[in-house]
Amino acid sequence: MPTYELTVNGRKHTVDVAEDTPLLWVLRDHLRLLGTKYGCGAGQCGACTVLLGNNAVRACSLPIASIKERAVTTIEGLSEKGDHPLQLAWDEVDVPQCGYCQAGQIMTAAALLRRTPKPTVQQIENALHGNLCRCGAYHRIREAVLAASKKI
Repeated sequence: MPTYELTVNGRKHTVDVAEDTPLLWVLRDHLRLLGTKYGCGAGQCGACTVLLGNNAVRACSLPIASIKERAVTTIEGLSEKGDHPLQLAWDEVDVPQCGYCQAGQIMTAAALLRRTPKPTVQQIENALHGNLCRCGAYHRIREAVLAASKKI
């Protein structure tokens, strides 16, 4: 079994897994980072979204062999104290209901705000378009991203 070295949330890790092992399972099963959720397993729902460099990617469909030297950031690594502007805005706006999509929504929004610190409503909707919310909290998610953008 190959050995992979990767940087997750600023820390170096070494894992022995098959090259086609999805990043999601490395994070959850090997590194015990449980904030990244399993949703559909096909990269369609966005629940497993993490940052690879500054880009939002679906960890369930990304093989570990494709990570190379790029840093991975999970919801746990967004802020040590949970005080990232998005996390605070999520709380202020009272976004969460069931919680299924929250980490993926926040990580997708984090990638957007890194690229576009002051996004328009349309830019937010475009960026988050592929992230599903079973509860239909899209209006609160959009409101939280706008609120966070004013604090970044």
